[in-house]
Amino acid sequence: MITVAGLTPSVDLTYLVDHLELGRIHRPTEVVRRAGGKPLNLARAAAALGADVSIVAVLGGWTGDWLADELARAEIAVHRVTTPVLTRTCVSISAADSDDLTELYEYAEPIPADVWTQAREALTAELSDRPGWLVIAGGPPRGLPPTGLAELAELAHHAGCRVAADTHGASLVPLLHSHPELVKINRSEAAAVLGVDPGTPLTQMAARLQAKSGGTVVLTDGAAGSLGLGPDGRTYRMTAPKLRGRFSVGSGDAYLGGLLTALDRGDDLGTALRLATAAGVANAQIPGPGSFATDLVAELAGQTEVDVA
Repeated sequence: MITVAGLTPSVDLTYLVDHLELGRIHRPTEVVRRAGGKPLNLARAAAALGADVSIVAVLGGWTGDWLADELARAEIAVHRVTTPVLTRTCVSISAADSDDLTELYEYAEPIPADVWTQAREALTAELSDRPGWLVIAGGPPRGLPPTGLAELAELAHHAGCRVAADTHGASLVPLLHSHPELVKINRSEAAAVLGVDPGTPLTQMAARLQAKSGGTVVLTDGAAGSLGLGPDGRTYRMTAPKLRGRFSVGSGDAYLGGLLTALDRGDDLGTALRLATAAGVANAQIPGPGSFATDLVAELAGQTEVDVA
């Protein structure tokens, strides 16, 4: 079972245009709306791959209502914690004549103290009934103390659940010290938290992160692939399939969704990394983060190469 802490959801809008030019009016050729933000993206991806997923989501205003309806339509269980703060909207613009995305992401607004208490209580209740994983993903909302995410990890461990962490910045340090069973971040996030050059070999950064967390560490590196370091010291180097796509938003979330789906059902780390890589690549093929064709994921998983040391 996978329970997701949905602290920073958003309405994700992807506008497809023929050409993007600053200062001009554009008429999108297509508009794609998704229940998004990192927590919801990975939840949707994991659910599509067959995982038992539940979300405790902090939702507010009409955008929060829309997100709750979208999750219900996707048949993803959601425990809503209502906030007076309007849930944010994030926008991506993809031009047909470019491989680059233009992204406009609102900050996640502060969670009021009483709502934060309700969210903690809701997670405690959910985890008591759902052994498995708690996923803490995305940057924390503004105003949350750096130890806030680590507090959620402690709740999960007290309930006998494992913790998967995918965040960055000041909140990542105490979260690492709470000993999550899985840390999945990208190269730049790893370099930032360790205070090293981003060009530092992934093996070195993974080892230093594991020394802090004690669990499995997975570092993604875009089209260059990814690296996993298990608690037994075995290193898995993943080479991504050659297929590329224009819609990279949410690929890291789809990757984590695939990774957790496989680990939750008892697959070994190498098998889980294959599914994760395939989900991340498949996500980039169509607009809308955390979305993909499941048959393509299965095909790509068979093409993904892994070296174990």
